[in-house]
Amino acid sequence: MSKPDLSWRFGPIDPAAMRTLAEVLHDPNPIHLDARAVKAAGLGDRVINQGPANLAYVFNMLEHAGLEAVSLEARFTGNVRSGDDVEALGALEGESCRFTLTTGEGLTAITGSATVRRAP
Repeated sequence: MSKPDLSWRFGPIDPAAMRTLAEVLHDPNPIHLDARAVKAAGLGDRVINQGPANLAYVFNMLEHAGLEAVSLEARFTGNVRSGDDVEALGALEGESCRFTLTTGEGLTAITGSATVRRAP
């Protein structure tokens, strides 16, 4: 990505919030709730944040900049875990915004692009 025009940071990711979101989303996947399940799946030792929550951080970045997404395409490329800090970065080109969501450890969790407009 070229030099980012937009940036929004959040963290650390709270496992209690993951549990609440799992209830709201009716998502019983144990990787969001139990570190033993994460370890058994070979995915590390910390619970994994839900994808919709990760994508919400990108929307927060856009909203913070006074923008809204008209359309959006995203690719989930890595996991955000409890305790991680995240940063959503966006590069604007006209009505298009290329974005990434990265963790404080440098892992890219999401890449994508959005068609944006100024929020009303």
